Amino acid sequence: MLDSYTGAAILLLFATAIAVGMVVATSLLGPKREFAEKMEPFECGESQIVSPYQRFSVKFYLVAVLFILFDIEAVFLFPWAILYKKLGLFGLVEMILFLIILGVGLAYVWIRGGLDWE
Repeated sequence: MLDSYTGAAILLLFATAIAVGMVVATSLLGPKREFAEKMEPFECGESQIVSPYQRFSVKFYLVAVLFILFDIEAVFLFPWAILYKKLGLFGLVEMILFLIILGVGLAYVWIRGGLDWE
């Protein structure tokens, strides 16, 4: 039974060996010159404008959580759509309840102003 995984195991070992080999070769063969400009934080080729330790607004985190929430919704919708005929009315009712719960959450965030970007 494990014979079917032999090819995947060989490929995994090969990829790991290449990755480790490149990291080791870079550290051994690469130049090791340090200077002030090289040691500064790099931000898209521009000099830093603000401190990297500044606090972000809660809105950034709210948008991230909402993105993850609706991304998970999509993950549940695809298998349901594939098995729609097999699940029948029960599957339809369950998915409608799931979408209603997510819709209520979205409406709550919308009413509270969580989606208003200032």
